Amino acid sequence: MTYIPAANRYDRMIYRRCGTSGLKLPAISLGLWHNFGHDTPHDTKRAICQAAFDHGITHFDLANNYGPPPGSAEEAFGEILRTDFRGFRDELIISSKAGYLMWDGPYGEFGSRKYTIASCDQSLKRMGVEYVDIFYSHRFDPDTPLEETMMALDHIVRSGRALYVGLSSYNSEKTRAAAAILRDLGTPCLIHQPSYNILNRWVETDGLKTTLKELGIGSIAFTPLAQGILTGKYLKGVPQGSRASQGKSLDPAIITPRAIESVRKLDEIAKTRGQTLAQLALAWVLREGGITSALIGASKPEQVVDCAGAIANLDFTSQELAQIDQIAEEKDVNLWAKSSQTE
Repeated sequence: MTYIPAANRYDRMIYRRCGTSGLKLPAISLGLWHNFGHDTPHDTKRAICQAAFDHGITHFDLANNYGPPPGSAEEAFGEILRTDFRGFRDELIISSKAGYLMWDGPYGEFGSRKYTIASCDQSLKRMGVEYVDIFYSHRFDPDTPLEETMMALDHIVRSGRALYVGLSSYNSEKTRAAAAILRDLGTPCLIHQPSYNILNRWVETDGLKTTLKELGIGSIAFTPLAQGILTGKYLKGVPQGSRASQGKSLDPAIITPRAIESVRKLDEIAKTRGQTLAQLALAWVLREGGITSALIGASKPEQVVDCAGAIANLDFTSQELAQIDQIAEEKDVNLWAKSSQTE
C-alpha cells in the first residue's frame, strides 16, 4: 500500500531555528542508532519512520556504523527513501557521521581526511542520495590535527556531499577550536550533538551549552531518555526485550533499586504535569530553548507518537525544576557522571 503522509503533519510539531542559521529543525528528531539493523524487521522500520513523518518529525539522524551490522541502518533508510518517502526528499533533513570504527585497517575510523571523506561517500551510496543535509565529525580524534578533520568537513560541503557540518561529543574547548577553524574556512559549524538528559548534565558543567549559545551554533541532544531509563520501561526492573536485557549499549548493572526509585519519583512529577515520563524527560531537555532538538530512538511507532506529544508542555515551574534537580543529584543516580567527564 502506498504511504500517504498525514496532511496536518506540520501542525503537529514545533520547529526551532538551528543556532543563528536559516535552518529550522523539529523539536523532536528521530535517530536510527538502534532498531534499524538486520535485527529488526523492515516493516517495523517503515512504521517507525512513517509515524515520525506523520507527526512532523522531518529530521532523521544516522551514522556510518549504525546497524547491526555497520551500514545496515543507512541501507534500510535508503530503501525507505526510495519507497515510502519517495518524492519527499526536500521535506527531510538527513544527517550522517564518521568517526567510529567502520572498516578494518588503519583508515577505518577517527578523523583523518581519507577516512572522513571516504566514509561520507559510502554513506551517500548506501542511502542512494546525492547529498546529506548535515555531516558530522562523530568524535574528536586526539591523534589527527583538528585542522585536518575540519578541512575534510569543509571539502565535503564544497564538493556538494553535504549542505552543513556539525560536531558530536566535542567538549567546550575543542568545540571552540573547531568552530574557529570552520569559520575561517568559510563553512561555519551548524550544530553540535552531545549526550544530554536529566541524569547526564555534562554539557552544563563543561560549559558547552554556554559555548554553543555564544557561537550561534545549534544543538541536538542524543540519549535524552537515558537510553530508555527515563521512560516507563524500567519502573518495575529490567524487562525482557529492553536494551539492558539484550546488552545493547546499556549495562543492566546500572539499573539499581536506587535508580529505579529515583525514576519513579520523576514519574510522579510527570503525572502531575499530565505527561508520561518520556514526555517529561524530553520537555526538560528542550526547556527554555537551550537545546534545538531532542533526538529520540524507537523500537515501535507508538513510542514515536508518545515522544512527539512532549511538545504540548515544555514549560516548568521553578518548584518542578528544583524537585527534578534534587532527584538527579542523589548519590549514584547520575549514571553517566564518570563517562561524561571525558566527553
